[in-house]
This record gives sequence, structure tokens and C-alpha cells, in this order.
Amino acid sequence: MMFAFISIVVFFLMEGVSWFTHKYVMHGFGWYLHEDHHKPKYKGFEKNDAFFVIFAIPSMLLFYFSSTVGYSYLAYMGLGILGYGVAYFLIHDVLIHQRFKWFKNTNNRYLKGLRKAHKIHHKNMHKEKSQCFGMLFVPLKYFKKPKLN
Repeated sequence: MMFAFISIVVFFLMEGVSWFTHKYVMHGFGWYLHEDHHKPKYKGFEKNDAFFVIFAIPSMLLFYFSSTVGYSYLAYMGLGILGYGVAYFLIHDVLIHQRFKWFKNTNNRYLKGLRKAHKIHHKNMHKEKSQCFGMLFVPLKYFKKPKLN
């Protein structure tokens, strides 16, 4: 039971890591790799997809060290990172950017809010003055229904 708790905690901590990395690395010195993701009508693989591999490395290392030194909690930490990677793929690449047409139409308020926040993020095509760097947790204002006049 404790090991499942470790995976869940690491999963949620990854949102903070993802936010920080997106704001200060991808929109900082890593802009070279992230820039093509902000260009309209991108197709296929992007340089930005390298971040998927970069984020997978700590998970793979944790699995490796867990098997070699025998500390099973490392594997559960790696599982939390892996789980976040799967969620990121499903939310960011499938739902938001429609790189795969699996969830074309959703009426789920939470998913619509995530999509709206990400569209605001992509409204700015440049490195600076961007907003909404989170993936699973975005400001509450994006989940509110628009007021009718």
C-alpha cells in the first residue's frame, strides 16, 4: 500500500516538475527544441518531442537502479513518472493537439478547461510572455462557463 502511495505522490509532483521545466527550460534555454511546437499547423514529429525522451530517462534510471540495488521504492517512483508521461501523452498530444484522433469531441468540463488553457498558451508564438504552463492543473478561470449577456 505504501508503494502505491509513493507512485501517486510522484505522479502529482511531476506536474510541478513539468510546469517548472516548461516555463524555465522549454521557454528558456531549451526554446530551440520547443519552438516548433508553437508554430501553427505542425505535423509529424517535432524537435519538441525530444522532451518526451528527456522526461523518460529518470523513470528508466529508477527502474534500472531498482532492479540492480534492490530498493523497490525506486521502481514505484519510476512508475509515478511513467504514469505522468502516459497522462501527458493522452492529454497533451491526443486530446489537446489531436495528433491522434481518439478523443475528438468531449463535453467534459475539466478536459475542455485544459484545452482552453493550452490554447491560451499557444496564442503567443514566442518564447516570452507566455502563460498557462501546467498540464493537469491550470487556473480555475478556464473551467468556468462563459457568461451569456
